[in-house]
Amino acid sequence: MEAPPSFRLAYVPGVTPTKWVRIWNERLPDVPLTLSAMSAAEAADALRGGAADAGLVRLPIDRTDLSAIPLYTETTVVVIPKDHVIAAAEEVSAADLADDIVLHPLDDTLEWEHRPGLPAKERPATTADAVELVAAGVGLLVVPQSLARLHHRKDLTYRPVSDAPESRVALSWPEHETTELVEEFIGIVRGRTVNSSRGRTPTPPQPKQKKRPDSGGARHKPAAGRSTAKSPRGGSGAPKGGKRGKPRGR
Repeated sequence: MEAPPSFRLAYVPGVTPTKWVRIWNERLPDVPLTLSAMSAAEAADALRGGAADAGLVRLPIDRTDLSAIPLYTETTVVVIPKDHVIAAAEEVSAADLADDIVLHPLDDTLEWEHRPGLPAKERPATTADAVELVAAGVGLLVVPQSLARLHHRKDLTYRPVSDAPESRVALSWPEHETTELVEEFIGIVRGRTVNSSRGRTPTPPQPKQKKRPDSGGARHKPAAGRSTAKSPRGGSGAPKGGKRGKPRGR
């Protein structure tokens, strides 16, 4: 017996697929969507290994055997203690971080030509570990804004870094597995309507209703050769001068 269809979607920290999942459930209520949270480092291998049908990932990733569609770009921010001098500014530059230790976690996805600040002696294993070190006063952390929100703490804040590389979020899937359901999800993240020609079950066009004859409208033209003369007022077809009724008896 063939298994019913389903769709497995992976997503990395900071990415919120809630809106797209809601649209999926509205459009394809008979196809359950399963979410799998995974680290940015795991996502590409999970897709290639068949652990998910598609994934919301951060670029760059190893694109071997994978297709990807960039969806949006995030602002990059620096996470700092609330009492740090930078907290007084609305925005900073990489040069403003030159005298601070800037942590570089192993799961960082930002591509720097020259990393800002002073390097730490060791690299934290994860962004979550790096946030704990910022709270402990060990250094600062530069991350996509959604990750700063994800790891929010009351004793920390963040400010935009004007000249930092930005983080791009993309939808990725195995390039040889562009299934009908993958196409459906591509349509959803790209904002296609339910009646899109690439949709799975577009609404069929409705037949046009025939117009009812207008009883009060203009009369049709008579067929060729048909007389247009009005019938006599009496309606009997008798000549106009004919007498009405029977003659009186005398």
